Amino acid sequence: MSALKPKHQRLVLVIVAVIALIAAGLLAAYALRNQASYFYVPTQMIAEPPAPTQAVRLGGMVQAGTLETMPDGVTVSFVVGDGEEQVPVRFAGILPDLFVEGSGVVAEGKLGADGTFIADNLLAKHDENYIPRELEDMTAAQVEQTVLETAR
Repeated sequence: MSALKPKHQRLVLVIVAVIALIAAGLLAAYALRNQASYFYVPTQMIAEPPAPTQAVRLGGMVQAGTLETMPDGVTVSFVVGDGEEQVPVRFAGILPDLFVEGSGVVAEGKLGADGTFIADNLLAKHDENYIPRELEDMTAAQVEQTVLETAR
């Protein structure tokens, strides 16, 4: 039996490499299948609720007057809206510094059987005019000077 010609050896190597790449891609996709998190706005969540076991993200605005701290001092409830629909949210943990009523929020968690979104994590969103607390009382010239000094 004769050995493979160099041309055929390269062809076999290319085929093995392609099969290995496909297998690695499928393995990665299988490993990450439960890590994917779908993004919903309240209107979508009301129209087509996710499965109770499915991890999702809920994004929208924290409705004014809905933020309430529970008696345990750690759990908060509030309502996230998108201008059309509203979804009640419950979160137990430390709130982000930028989390206030009327601001944008992305809550990661699962939709409970009673329609309340149980958040595991909150991400507060800010607008492009964000100013750190330390710089809020400064004038625009003072802020610019501070930025220039820290850049040196």
